[in-house]
Amino acid sequence: MRVQINVTRELAALVRLTIAELRARYAEVFGEPTTTGNRTWLAWRIQVLAEGDLSQRARSRAAELARDADIRRIPPKGSTAIAGPVHTGTVTKEASDARLPPPGSVITRAYKGATIHVKVLTTGFGYDARTFPSLSAVAEAVTGTHGNGFHFFKLNKAGAA
Repeated sequence: MRVQINVTRELAALVRLTIAELRARYAEVFGEPTTTGNRTWLAWRIQVLAEGDLSQRARSRAAELARDADIRRIPPKGSTAIAGPVHTGTVTKEASDARLPPPGSVITRAYKGATIHVKVLTTGFGYDARTFPSLSAVAEAVTGTHGNGFHFFKLNKAGAA
């Protein structure tokens, strides 16, 4: 049975609910219990139920951006987390971005009178005797500012490598 939802009224009502009431409303709307007390997440789920989820194109783009994102290695100020390296698994060629050449290839780019050579590794990118987790991290090391690594190395189109 699908519950009819007035999204505007539901979202406005969430602000006034206690955590227990929020969880009960979640169970009523979604037919399953939850342990979360996150109003924003519940609001998003209610909106998705009423209006639909992200398109496949949007999901693909989000996954693409996540693969190119730098990994935070230092916790934010005020955090009680212990700083340390972040260990990630390797990405198989099937799951990697189609814009990248295969591991072992060298990407070159002229920048401010110098030629930048970046080696594609199975677990990142080699540049200046260091290993970087993403092309964006390499581009930041070269330019000193954060930017899209695929754009910097002119690999925006699939098969451009």
